[in-house]
Amino acid sequence: MRPILFYLNGVPIPSYEAFVTLGFLVGILVFFYQYNKKQNAPEYFFNLFFAAFIGGALGAKLPIWIFHYREIFLPVFNMTAFLSGRTVVGGIVGGWIAVEIEKRRLGIKQKTGDIFAPALALGESIGRIGCFLNSCCGGIASTLPWAMNFGDGILRHPTQLYMSAFDMLLFIYLWTIKDKIKKEGDLFRKYLIIYFTFRFFIEFIRVNPIFAFGLTGFQLVSAGVVLYALLLWNRLPLFNK
Repeated sequence: MRPILFYLNGVPIPSYEAFVTLGFLVGILVFFYQYNKKQNAPEYFFNLFFAAFIGGALGAKLPIWIFHYREIFLPVFNMTAFLSGRTVVGGIVGGWIAVEIEKRRLGIKQKTGDIFAPALALGESIGRIGCFLNSCCGGIASTLPWAMNFGDGILRHPTQLYMSAFDMLLFIYLWTIKDKIKKEGDLFRKYLIIYFTFRFFIEFIRVNPIFAFGLTGFQLVSAGVVLYALLLWNRLPLFNK
């Protein structure tokens, strides 16, 4: 693949960091475009944006620190290992939790996730290209015509491209229906259910360790998020207090 995208005055620009940063910036533009189009948009959306940013950053790193603590802290602290790696699932869940905490702190009862949904889908679609060029987050061995060698001599599913294409289609879908949503929060719920359902099933062809019940940690989290979102959508009394 192409771990170094290009050189800028002799300084290597890594493909992974370049596309993740680009995806993040594009996501910000989509978020604020929707904010500016929203009539009488409250200023607390800025608080929620920064909460999502901080929670997302911590959520993306925390699983890496937990599962790779030996490489990071033993026998001595490894700054490179500490800063490298992140997980999208953790970032989404971490940002979501942080926004809910901030809403509770500010006493906000309005549903606010709809403004985040398209930005999340498009941002990840771009960021996954960085994963592909960096040869990380690849799939299991495959004999399909489009299987690729990511440097270990084994032809594998290019799951990074599968996810990038899926996220782009999800963004287009969400963008198309966003003005037709009648109840606030339903767009975000659609995003959660569709994205995490896909993430659950694509884990079967990704290379990740089994955590419990024959499933990876990402699958367990994904199943939990989908179940929670479905319960919210059905407006069960437990979630309407």
